[in-house]
Amino acid sequence: MPTLYPLKAIDEATAFIHNQSAWRPEVGLVLGSGLSGLADAVTQAVVIPYGEIPHFPLSTAPGHAGRLVVGELGDVPVCVMQGRFHFYEGYALPQVTFPIRVMQRMGIRTLVLTNAAGGINAGFQVGDLMLIEDHINFVGMSGHNPLIGPNADEFGPRFPAANHMYSKNLRKMAQSVAAQLGLELRTGVYTYLSGPSFETPAEVRMLRVLGADAVGMSTVPEAQVARHAGMDVLAVSTITNIAIDELDAGSEPTHDEIQAAGALIVPKLTQLLLGIIAKLGTRAV
Repeated sequence: MPTLYPLKAIDEATAFIHNQSAWRPEVGLVLGSGLSGLADAVTQAVVIPYGEIPHFPLSTAPGHAGRLVVGELGDVPVCVMQGRFHFYEGYALPQVTFPIRVMQRMGIRTLVLTNAAGGINAGFQVGDLMLIEDHINFVGMSGHNPLIGPNADEFGPRFPAANHMYSKNLRKMAQSVAAQLGLELRTGVYTYLSGPSFETPAEVRMLRVLGADAVGMSTVPEAQVARHAGMDVLAVSTITNIAIDELDAGSEPTHDEIQAAGALIVPKLTQLLLGIIAKLGTRAV
């Protein structure tokens, strides 16, 4: 059975963050591989390395700065994870999702997740943004779910529904903002695999048959825990590589390629998220 953090540990981390910053954000963001530069747009920022926060894991993946940034995006107080934790780093899923529990105790009601993903949909190109409408959770299906173990009744029910994982209202808002900005925002199904190996060509072809549009190694456990706690979730994938479906293709995916593509996508993603957050600041979420 996975080790679960007691409420005391979650509240100790929450209290530490509150003591470091006077901000009380209601919007949280998690930045994926190559996307940490988005945190540079946060003004009046208080930057807290993960290693200073009680009970927080440490980021070990390249391209994940490992810092919590609390401040303003536009005029909206936000809490930004500049780098996340992954199952493939050796962390149990309750560790991977610990910061989401902390965000909920901080008063955050809306969670925006971003990731770098491989394009499965044959119509996708590197540089595309994909709004996640739904997901396929192979890691969860194989018995690894962050909600396994004693239920945290303070957060949510024993058997949470999963058919409204990604908020319809937030998805409509994102599409409206993208249209106003003239940004192409694709929509699709994200598939969560454990990594750290990339997919075989046979796996890519299988995922396409199953209806996947993009594939990655994060995001889904965070969405599950956020929804369990009653938070509204919006998730955007940046297509940083095209998954290879031919056995003898001359190229292969690399993490360096993903980070380089992510850096190029950041300005477009920043535009989109700033627009969304501005709208969130004008209404009760």
